[in-house]
Amino acid sequence: MISVSQALRIVKRETGTLPSETVILSRALGRVLAENIAADSDMPPFDRSQMDGYAVRSNDVKNAPVLLTIVGEAAAGRGWHEKLKPGQAVRIMTGAPVPSGADSVQKIELASESNETVRIQEPVQRGKYIVKKGAEIRKGTILFRSGQIVDEKMIASLAAFGYARVKVGQRPSVSILSTGSEIVGIEKQPGRDQIRNSNSVMLKALCEHAGASVKILRQTGDDLEKLKGVISKAARHGGEKSKIQTPKSKILIMTGGVSVGKYDLTKAALKDLGAEFFFEKLRLKPGKPTVFARLDNSLVFGLPGNPVSAAVTFYLFVRTAILQMQNASETGLPSGHAVLESPAKAAAERDTYLPATLATDSEGKLVATPLRWHGSSDFVGFANADALVSLARGSASKAGDVVKILYL
Repeated sequence: MISVSQALRIVKRETGTLPSETVILSRALGRVLAENIAADSDMPPFDRSQMDGYAVRSNDVKNAPVLLTIVGEAAAGRGWHEKLKPGQAVRIMTGAPVPSGADSVQKIELASESNETVRIQEPVQRGKYIVKKGAEIRKGTILFRSGQIVDEKMIASLAAFGYARVKVGQRPSVSILSTGSEIVGIEKQPGRDQIRNSNSVMLKALCEHAGASVKILRQTGDDLEKLKGVISKAARHGGEKSKIQTPKSKILIMTGGVSVGKYDLTKAALKDLGAEFFFEKLRLKPGKPTVFARLDNSLVFGLPGNPVSAAVTFYLFVRTAILQMQNASETGLPSGHAVLESPAKAAAERDTYLPATLATDSEGKLVATPLRWHGSSDFVGFANADALVSLARGSASKAGDVVKILYL
């Protein structure tokens, strides 16, 4: 058996990167940037009013109340482009450019207008209610760097600075194969001793969230020769034929059949096909029998059939490979620390990852509560998890101890 950290080093060592491609902005969400994003102008591009009110010279209103002559109006997208003179004011709306000569804005609540004059009721400090040109960002400033994942909060900035098309890492192609004669499709009523194929759709969602292009293959029963045929086709030809031809698979994910039982055939099939194995047993709970190999040009992950084990090993290893293929700067789950709500214990020989919920207590501390679940087949319990509590093998932690967490 090897450690989780050793396994991660091997996955990173064996995983290459794909070329970049250019996509329209509306398709960039969730993709990994392959270029630095820089501001093509100052922001704001002009001195901008923060209020509806009147653009004035602060010296003109220092002895307020005073009357000023209204000489124009500035609205968002339609400025007043003359120079303000002493004794004058310009009616101005939020977001409008502040005219030359004005150095402050008095809000509309402290002014009264009549017959093209305005009575300013109170003085206003120089610069008040004005955002100066370039105060938010200067032209040429790097906003986001290559390797960052584009999220919802970044879209407005990309649009504002003219990135109608964005260079991103190419999507890895992933094929998912569930094995086992007990598995039936999710649309079917399971017969005696059967279960629905929940792993494939779960892994598809996880892969797509990490940026991959995914195909679910037809599940395969416990037949070595049939399994070898499906694996070979998936690894060498990109999976089953369809109307839309997909590129050769870069990653093949298999669930089930990786343990040591009579009908655990995944490793035997891969070995018969000549796969190169990098690891096949980990000091990890859940996920001890996880397999990582290469067959032709495809990386192959053999994940345990129990849903929680499959999810945990996906988060630790497959997600890392998918993001590395896209040249992401960070490939691991975001981590942090939390206070344990109740005692937790690791397996004697294996690093342990416990699903947990997160909450903030009355003192503002982040508290992790390990879920009461019924083992690695309890996908219903796992659905409530916010994080994984990471415990080193052989360790035990008390309620109140600070532990490492990985955010899901």
